[in-house]
Amino acid sequence: MLKHIDFFSGPGGICTGFNAAGIQTVAAVEKVESCVETYLANHPQVNVIHKDIREVMLSDLESTLLAHKIDIITSGMPCETFSTAGSKSRSFYDHRQQLYYETIRLADLIKPRLILFENVVGILSKKTVKGGDRLIIEDIIDDLAEIGYTHAIQVVLDSTDFGVPQKRKRYFILATREDELQLAPPVGTHKNPVTVKDAFYGLPLNDANTKDNYGTYTGEESVYSKLLKDRVFWGLNTKGKKKALTYHDAPNHRKPTLERFKLISPGENLKDAFTKHSEEQVSKLQEQKILPKKWFIQRNMRLVESLPSKTVTSHCLDELVHPILNRALTVRECARLQSFPDDYNFAGGPFICPHMYEMQDKYEQIGDAVPPLLAYAWANKIKEILE
Repeated sequence: MLKHIDFFSGPGGICTGFNAAGIQTVAAVEKVESCVETYLANHPQVNVIHKDIREVMLSDLESTLLAHKIDIITSGMPCETFSTAGSKSRSFYDHRQQLYYETIRLADLIKPRLILFENVVGILSKKTVKGGDRLIIEDIIDDLAEIGYTHAIQVVLDSTDFGVPQKRKRYFILATREDELQLAPPVGTHKNPVTVKDAFYGLPLNDANTKDNYGTYTGEESVYSKLLKDRVFWGLNTKGKKKALTYHDAPNHRKPTLERFKLISPGENLKDAFTKHSEEQVSKLQEQKILPKKWFIQRNMRLVESLPSKTVTSHCLDELVHPILNRALTVRECARLQSFPDDYNFAGGPFICPHMYEMQDKYEQIGDAVPPLLAYAWANKIKEILE
């Protein structure tokens, strides 16, 4: 069985997909405690190192490396710098101050056969220095080559092509030291995208401010909902657990917010609630606190049942509205859109908390994760390349 180390692991999206495909994750590194709690609740067999990756040394991985030869390292690193990136002069810039370099530093010690980087598509235009000409991805490719990983491919994939009910494009680099390996990305097989309706099959229609039917499925199924309940497929450590519906609490909303949602039709968002009313009507709605003083283009998008969702982000609680009900999505609905199995336990952090660096609530954990089904596709391609 191929062995995997998961850097910037989050709540375990990559590990979940790899596990389903038969790649064993033997270690993970994650700084955020709430993500570590969730990871361990679902993957207790993994050696999860709860540290800032900048502080991780070979000694932290010694027991893992003595027991296993590592085939693949994954890194879903954030692309922001933490030091001199604001400098306009490249003379003050050091690539080692980029978080991605920590993966390369450790990869040089571990020497896996493959390295897979994952990031938002926006990294393609992100400069190493504000106002400069050089791109971060140029640094990544050069730094990989410096430690021997001279053979690399780059690709942008859309999650909808891999059975995820969500329009989510992500950028990947796959690199190796072995020139004879035939590197290639996975190829999507889903010509007909999985829709929001497919994703929500079996989840009761709980109105806002109520927990009615919280723990009971409706009994309806789609091919997709059956897959997310398939314990054999996912192979999670769920022995003895009942097949109960979890994390489907309906969010609480103030009455004016509920009235705002009524103004938004499927495919519309908060901006449309402003622009389709006259200035006089908008002023009145603002006085009633139904509309806020300002609109944000990403806020309050009502999903369309017959289409995949828009991208699920760490702000999904504020950004997505149920296609039928006048409320935001539940944690389980967001997890369904991200393709996390229904048995997945989002143990770390509260349901909702302010966006803080050291704590991620359940919505933020889900929104920042790699969709497990996309990771599953990568895992199968990696097995094909290496085996």
